[in-house]
Amino acid sequence: MMPRPAPLPEGLLTVGRITGCYGIKGWLRVHPYTDRAESLLDFPAWWLGSAEEPRPVVIDAGRRQGRGLVVHLRGIDDRNAAEALRGAEFLVRKAALPPLEHGEYYWHQLEGLEVWCLGEEGEQLLGRVAYLLETGANDVLVVRGSPGSIDDRERLLPYLPGDVVKQIDLEAGRLTVDWYPEA
Repeated sequence: MMPRPAPLPEGLLTVGRITGCYGIKGWLRVHPYTDRAESLLDFPAWWLGSAEEPRPVVIDAGRRQGRGLVVHLRGIDDRNAAEALRGAEFLVRKAALPPLEHGEYYWHQLEGLEVWCLGEEGEQLLGRVAYLLETGANDVLVVRGSPGSIDDRERLLPYLPGDVVKQIDLEAGRLTVDWYPEA
Protein backbone atom coordinates (compact mmCIF):
# COMPACT_ATOMS: atom_id res chain seq x y z
CA MET A 1 0.00 0.00 0.00
CA MET A 2 1.14 3.52 -0.73
CA PRO A 3 1.40 5.86 2.31
CA ARG A 4 -1.36 8.39 2.86
CA PRO A 5 -0.26 11.99 3.37
CA ALA A 6 -0.86 13.24 6.92
CA PRO A 7 -4.27 14.89 7.46
CA LEU A 8 -4.23 18.67 7.68
CA PRO A 9 -5.84 20.92 10.26
CA GLU A 10 -9.38 21.84 9.23
CA GLY A 11 -9.51 24.40 6.48
CA LEU A 12 -5.83 24.26 5.43
CA LEU A 13 -4.46 22.83 2.21
CA THR A 14 -0.85 22.03 1.26
CA VAL A 15 0.13 24.01 -1.86
CA GLY A 16 3.90 23.48 -2.09
CA ARG A 17 7.13 22.27 -0.52
CA ILE A 18 10.50 23.94 0.07
CA THR A 19 13.10 22.08 -1.96
CA GLY A 20 16.17 24.16 -1.17
CA CYS A 21 17.83 27.55 -0.99
CA TYR A 22 18.24 30.20 -3.65
CA GLY A 23 21.25 32.41 -3.09
CA ILE A 24 22.72 33.52 0.23
CA LYS A 25 20.07 35.99 1.49
CA GLY A 26 17.46 33.53 2.76
CA TRP A 27 15.48 32.97 -0.44
CA LEU A 28 13.79 29.57 -0.82
CA ARG A 29 13.05 27.34 -3.81
CA VAL A 30 9.46 26.10 -3.73
CA HIS A 31 7.96 23.20 -5.66
CA PRO A 32 4.30 24.20 -6.13
CA TYR A 33 1.52 21.61 -6.20
CA THR A 34 -0.31 23.48 -8.94
CA ASP A 35 0.00 24.23 -12.64
CA ARG A 36 -0.44 27.92 -11.90
CA ALA A 37 2.58 28.45 -9.66
CA GLU A 38 2.62 32.25 -9.76
CA SER A 39 -1.01 32.37 -8.54
CA LEU A 40 0.20 31.08 -5.17
CA LEU A 41 1.87 34.43 -4.55
CA ASP A 42 -1.57 36.07 -4.49
CA PHE A 43 -2.73 34.31 -1.32
CA PRO A 44 -3.19 36.72 1.60
CA ALA A 45 -2.09 34.30 4.36
CA TRP A 46 0.40 31.44 4.50
CA TRP A 47 1.42 28.75 6.95
CA LEU A 48 4.65 26.79 6.99
CA GLY A 49 5.77 23.57 8.58
CA SER A 50 4.28 20.17 9.09
CA ALA A 51 0.61 19.39 8.81
CA GLU A 52 0.48 18.82 12.57
CA GLU A 53 2.07 22.12 13.58
CA PRO A 54 1.72 24.81 10.92
CA ARG A 55 2.88 28.30 11.85
CA PRO A 56 1.91 31.54 10.11
CA VAL A 57 4.56 33.16 7.89
CA VAL A 58 4.76 36.26 5.71
CA ILE A 59 6.06 36.00 2.16
CA ASP A 60 7.51 39.45 1.54
CA ALA A 61 8.80 38.74 -1.99
CA GLY A 62 8.51 36.03 -4.58
CA ARG A 63 8.54 35.24 -8.27
CA ARG A 64 8.32 32.43 -10.79
CA GLN A 65 11.64 30.63 -11.39
CA GLY A 66 11.63 27.87 -13.98
CA ARG A 67 8.78 25.48 -13.16
CA GLY A 68 8.66 26.56 -9.54
CA LEU A 69 8.87 29.62 -7.33
CA VAL A 70 11.49 31.40 -5.30
CA VAL A 71 10.21 33.24 -2.24
CA HIS A 72 11.55 35.21 0.67
CA LEU A 73 10.02 34.91 4.13
CA ARG A 74 10.11 37.80 6.55
CA GLY A 75 12.79 37.06 9.17
CA ILE A 76 14.70 34.48 7.10
CA ASP A 77 17.70 36.48 5.94
CA ASP A 78 20.59 34.04 5.46
CA ARG A 79 21.26 30.74 3.79
CA ASN A 80 21.59 28.78 7.05
CA ALA A 81 18.14 29.85 8.24
CA ALA A 82 16.71 29.02 4.81
CA GLU A 83 18.41 25.62 4.70
CA ALA A 84 16.76 24.69 8.02
CA LEU A 85 13.37 24.96 6.27
CA ARG A 86 14.14 22.45 3.50
CA GLY A 87 11.28 19.96 3.19
CA ALA A 88 8.74 22.13 5.02
CA GLU A 89 5.37 22.54 3.37
CA PHE A 90 3.43 25.70 2.55
CA LEU A 91 -0.25 25.74 3.45
CA VAL A 92 -3.12 28.12 2.70
CA ARG A 93 -6.81 28.29 3.63
CA LYS A 94 -9.06 26.32 1.29
CA ALA A 95 -11.54 29.19 1.38
CA ALA A 96 -8.92 31.45 -0.25
CA LEU A 97 -8.59 29.25 -3.35
CA PRO A 98 -9.71 30.96 -6.54
CA PRO A 99 -12.76 29.53 -8.29
CA LEU A 100 -12.06 27.13 -11.12
CA GLU A 101 -13.60 26.96 -14.54
CA HIS A 102 -16.30 24.40 -15.30
CA GLY A 103 -14.82 20.90 -15.44
CA GLU A 104 -11.73 21.77 -13.35
CA TYR A 105 -11.24 20.40 -9.84
CA TYR A 106 -8.82 20.79 -6.98
CA TRP A 107 -7.29 17.51 -5.83
CA HIS A 108 -8.79 17.84 -2.36
CA GLN A 109 -12.25 17.91 -3.97
CA LEU A 110 -11.65 14.50 -5.55
CA GLU A 111 -10.33 12.83 -2.41
CA GLY A 112 -13.00 10.70 -0.76
CA LEU A 113 -15.20 10.36 -3.86
CA GLU A 114 -16.59 6.90 -4.59
CA VAL A 115 -15.16 5.48 -7.81
CA TRP A 116 -17.68 3.62 -9.95
CA CYS A 117 -16.57 1.60 -12.96
CA LEU A 118 -18.67 1.26 -16.11
CA GLY A 119 -18.67 -2.25 -17.47
CA GLU A 120 -20.56 -4.97 -19.25
CA GLU A 121 -21.90 -6.19 -15.90
CA GLY A 122 -23.21 -2.74 -15.03
CA GLU A 123 -21.63 -0.32 -12.59
CA GLN A 124 -19.23 -1.65 -9.98
CA LEU A 125 -17.84 0.21 -6.98
CA LEU A 126 -14.02 0.10 -7.06
CA GLY A 127 -13.56 2.05 -3.82
CA ARG A 128 -12.77 5.63 -2.83
CA VAL A 129 -10.14 8.10 -3.98
CA ALA A 130 -7.55 8.09 -1.18
CA TYR A 131 -5.33 10.74 -2.78
CA LEU A 132 -3.70 11.73 -6.06
CA LEU A 133 -0.14 11.45 -7.31
CA GLU A 134 1.66 13.75 -9.70
CA THR A 135 3.61 11.90 -12.37
CA GLY A 136 5.40 13.13 -15.44
CA ALA A 137 2.76 12.01 -17.92
CA ASN A 138 -0.51 12.57 -16.03
CA ASP A 139 -1.91 12.66 -12.53
CA VAL A 140 -2.96 9.35 -10.94
CA LEU A 141 -5.93 8.55 -8.71
CA VAL A 142 -5.06 6.22 -5.82
CA VAL A 143 -8.27 4.26 -5.23
CA ARG A 144 -8.63 2.03 -2.18
CA GLY A 145 -11.29 -0.57 -1.52
CA SER A 146 -14.14 0.60 0.70
CA PRO A 147 -17.34 -0.89 2.19
CA GLY A 148 -19.39 -2.24 -0.70
CA SER A 149 -16.54 -2.24 -3.22
CA ILE A 150 -15.78 -5.29 -5.34
CA ASP A 151 -12.61 -6.00 -3.33
CA ASP A 152 -10.08 -4.37 -0.98
CA ARG A 153 -7.39 -3.80 -3.61
CA GLU A 154 -5.61 -0.53 -4.11
CA ARG A 155 -5.72 0.64 -7.71
CA LEU A 156 -3.84 3.35 -9.58
CA LEU A 157 -6.01 4.96 -12.25
CA PRO A 158 -4.78 7.64 -14.64
CA TYR A 159 -6.65 10.91 -14.13
CA LEU A 160 -7.59 11.46 -17.77
CA PRO A 161 -10.90 13.34 -17.99
CA GLY A 162 -12.91 12.30 -21.03
CA ASP A 163 -10.84 9.15 -21.53
CA VAL A 164 -10.67 7.20 -18.26
CA VAL A 165 -12.61 9.63 -16.04
CA LYS A 166 -16.08 9.91 -17.56
CA GLN A 167 -17.97 11.94 -14.96
CA ILE A 168 -17.35 13.76 -11.68
CA ASP A 169 -20.30 14.62 -9.45
CA LEU A 170 -19.07 16.38 -6.31
CA GLU A 171 -22.55 16.74 -4.85
CA ALA A 172 -23.21 13.01 -5.15
CA GLY A 173 -19.64 12.18 -4.01
CA ARG A 174 -19.12 10.12 -7.12
CA LEU A 175 -16.51 9.69 -9.85
CA THR A 176 -17.33 7.43 -12.82
CA VAL A 177 -14.53 5.76 -14.77
CA ASP A 178 -14.15 3.55 -17.81
CA TRP A 179 -11.60 1.09 -16.45
CA TYR A 180 -10.94 -2.58 -16.10
CA PRO A 181 -11.88 -3.75 -12.58
CA GLU A 182 -9.21 -6.44 -12.79
CA ALA A 183 -6.46 -3.89 -13.52
